[in-house]
Amino acid sequence: MTLAYTVALCTHNHAGRLEYTLADLPRIRPPNAAWEFLVIDNGSRDTTPDLLARHNWPAGWVVRVVREEKLGIAHARNRAIAEAHGEYLIFLDDDESADPNWLLSYEKLILARDPDAFGGRIEVVFEDPRPRWLSDELLGFLGKLDWGEEVKPLNDPGTPLYTGNFGFRRRIVEQIGLFDVSLGRRGKENNGGEDVDFYRRIVGAGLRVWWNPDAVIYHRIQAAKLWRGYFHDLHYRQGLMEGIRQRSMGSSVPPRYLLGQLLRAAAAVWTQRRQEGRDATVRKEMNVAYFVGQIRGWALGPRAGTD
Repeated sequence: MTLAYTVALCTHNHAGRLEYTLADLPRIRPPNAAWEFLVIDNGSRDTTPDLLARHNWPAGWVVRVVREEKLGIAHARNRAIAEAHGEYLIFLDDDESADPNWLLSYEKLILARDPDAFGGRIEVVFEDPRPRWLSDELLGFLGKLDWGEEVKPLNDPGTPLYTGNFGFRRRIVEQIGLFDVSLGRRGKENNGGEDVDFYRRIVGAGLRVWWNPDAVIYHRIQAAKLWRGYFHDLHYRQGLMEGIRQRSMGSSVPPRYLLGQLLRAAAAVWTQRRQEGRDATVRKEMNVAYFVGQIRGWALGPRAGTD
């Protein structure tokens, strides 16, 4: 049976925060067309399977729970694509709460614009006190997304959409492919990029992408992310992946200019810290972590075609 929409929630070992997400689900006003709610349990080993099995789902909802043993958010999202019955697939994360009109807003956009893909605003909500060093410019690294107050098309690779609030016509994967399983979170690894890569392939294929600021998601931030090391590790791993990619295309010896970039980034941290204090330097510290990861990935990462 073909439905209009499949809302998919992917989760892995996050029973505590998933419980809050499930509790908020009844606030979502269902769309007018036929739809389903699909949960992908990505190999959870905590109490997530039991939580999902005993949960009292909202009355009238069509709900399916599927287990995907291949660990990694990209594997989970690809399983959602394979399992979905809806013409459109819309993602929601396990640490998010949707505005009550979230789905209705997307349905309005679909009926009016016939998009191939779309995304909406993501607001950050702190469950614990916000540290002084966590400036507004860092909120994007916690998932905050806002491309403006107007409904509009997106066609710039530099204005990505995040899968925490993102949907697409399911058949576009026949044209652009699935999520890249070499990218994205895998267990406790603080990786990402699978959604940005997917979005850029959509834009590169000339498909119709729309921004809908009225479809709002609230991303709840836990204390585990409110430490400087989280941001350092995030950029270190991004640099590591980029270094491995560049190594695969040529020499295993990192170019000298990378060392220069690392030294200049470290000097920028030192200068700003002397002038403004330690709370002001997190963003520049992330640059240092990125170049360290890039150099290490280039020098020591696997070659293309190796395990």
